[in-house]
Amino acid sequence: MQNKPRSETSRKPLQKRPTYSIEAVDNALQLLQLLRDGGALRLKDAAAELGVAPSTAHRLLAMLVYRGFAVQDESRRYVPGPAMGVGPAGLSWTRLLRDLAQPHMELLSSRLDETVNLMVRVGTKVRFLATVEGGNVLRIGDRQGTVMPANKTSGGKAMLAELESPMIEQLFRSHNAEISGDTIPDSEFPAFLRELETTRNRGFAANFEGTEEGVSALGIAVHNRHGRVVGALSVATPATRFRKVFDTGLVGALRETCRQLEVDIAANPADAEQ
Repeated sequence: MQNKPRSETSRKPLQKRPTYSIEAVDNALQLLQLLRDGGALRLKDAAAELGVAPSTAHRLLAMLVYRGFAVQDESRRYVPGPAMGVGPAGLSWTRLLRDLAQPHMELLSSRLDETVNLMVRVGTKVRFLATVEGGNVLRIGDRQGTVMPANKTSGGKAMLAELESPMIEQLFRSHNAEISGDTIPDSEFPAFLRELETTRNRGFAANFEGTEEGVSALGIAVHNRHGRVVGALSVATPATRFRKVFDTGLVGALRETCRQLEVDIAANPADAEQ
């Protein structure tokens, strides 16, 4: 596989956790991500996600409610409030999807010693729902909660490849795409369509430093029992190590992991909603 040249302006530096992070602020931001990506959150689940006492989680959620970032519904679940500015992922079972994917991601990460991500597509963007980091000293870090362009990420391209051409046109060539800044220029759109066709034929997509400098990834779409795409798994590595990982069976390992996850998804009653 050949690395694709990218302009310097299209690549972003790796995100790093601040040296002096403020725990309370970080916890509040994690709650916002959970609300956005899951659509609903119970107090006990919020406490478990953050690893804090329920009373601490309650105080954080109360502040989000006060500022309009969350509201409580009739069953006392917290849901995104009017100040969120972006709706939930649209999957009522994203938390379940994360739970189903977690053991598969851990096994794959352990096998490859690389970072594995779970993501869903929301329009022209992908949201990273979970990350299991590899054990190498030089590895790709946690991307949970990150939002990236679907047409740049490996998992995003794997999901887009299963859409019909008119939908791709609507997403990236329509007036709405211009307004939202998601338009793919005339000079690049034919090549993008060819890349999606190649992805469709081979069953996986690659990203060579398209989103972050020094990061390469390979992604495969995940389907429900009806054959519809519900997400994607990707394996991310430092660009300097990607070829070695690819040559030692990356595609086969990721494909088998996706197959096993799809079996679990199909066996879960909640999948009937999809």
